[in-house]
Amino acid sequence: MSRRDQIRMTDEEIRAYLESAKTMILVSNGKDGYPHPMPMWFGVDDDNTVYMTTFRKSQKINNLTQDPRVALLVESGDSYQQLKSLLMYTRAEVIDDLATTIDVMFMLSLQRGDVKADMEEAVKQGLTKTAEKRVVIKMKPEKIVSWDHSKLGGVY
Repeated sequence: MSRRDQIRMTDEEIRAYLESAKTMILVSNGKDGYPHPMPMWFGVDDDNTVYMTTFRKSQKINNLTQDPRVALLVESGDSYQQLKSLLMYTRAEVIDDLATTIDVMFMLSLQRGDVKADMEEAVKQGLTKTAEKRVVIKMKPEKIVSWDHSKLGGVY
């Protein structure tokens, strides 16, 4: 088995890693030709589709309007032996709908542990004013590349 195959995460490990992460780097293609990486809070559904919200007038949305191709990166580890990363290639769909934005903002708060499911109605009411200025970015993975160096047991 190749080293690459040894460090690749399984589907279950990918799911657990995404659920445990709080921040993901969204890399869009900037107007000046340079990549535009931005740290973002995110949520993920059962098929690893990633959801984020951002302000409607942000540079990210301008970039995605011009080119929907993005790379998404989650990484962790303080040493080479602990290095773990997930890189997802996808195309962003920008959804400008208030109800959807409120739903996604609530999902993000729920997944981060900021609120409880039984608080849904009150929390959604409180999110409405902020949600009016935001849109949803939905990204279904086209390709996922992963690596977990801890699987090598310190042998390189």
